[in-house]
Amino acid sequence: MRDKIIIVEGPQGVGKTTFTNYLREKMGATDLYRLTGIKDKTITGLKKIEKKYDSLLKYIENCEDVNLLFDRTFFTEEIYARLGFKPYSFKEVYEKSLNKLDSLDFDIYLIVLYLKDTSEYERRIKRDKHQYQKFEVESSIKQQEEYLKMADEVEEKVKNIKVVRFNYNGAHEDNKDRINEELSFLFEEKK
Repeated sequence: MRDKIIIVEGPQGVGKTTFTNYLREKMGATDLYRLTGIKDKTITGLKKIEKKYDSLLKYIENCEDVNLLFDRTFFTEEIYARLGFKPYSFKEVYEKSLNKLDSLDFDIYLIVLYLKDTSEYERRIKRDKHQYQKFEVESSIKQQEEYLKMADEVEEKVKNIKVVRFNYNGAHEDNKDRINEELSFLFEEKK
């Protein structure tokens, strides 16, 4: 069994932070990375974000004897560009990054979190943290639709990346048993 790369993606308010914190606690020898975009939202930001993900993939390629857990990566950049949150197309960088990731010698999992009951976004988004960022229910639902489409696309394009869709409805405590059962392969130790 090889080291793992686990990338958790999903819309704002779906619960990525809580989910990745739990995975990190359950998995031995695992580094957790939380990524955000860059401040530059202009066309010059595209070059900056391309450099960021080129460097990140080179770094990942050289990691050994550790699992890598990511809360967002270049998949988010592609979703935001598709939805018009960026003034540029990210498709070329996304495709290059996806192919590079797929070629790495790791067990790679893309976990797309979603809420089957989208009305739960209303409760999750009304929270005190992240006040600097305006979260909107409608935006999260549109993001979710795009992430689920992307999950289908990724499955068709790659060989090494395993795509997992995980319905994260309900309280985190209620989901722990489902995580342990449905995602048990993540917790298997390297032999």
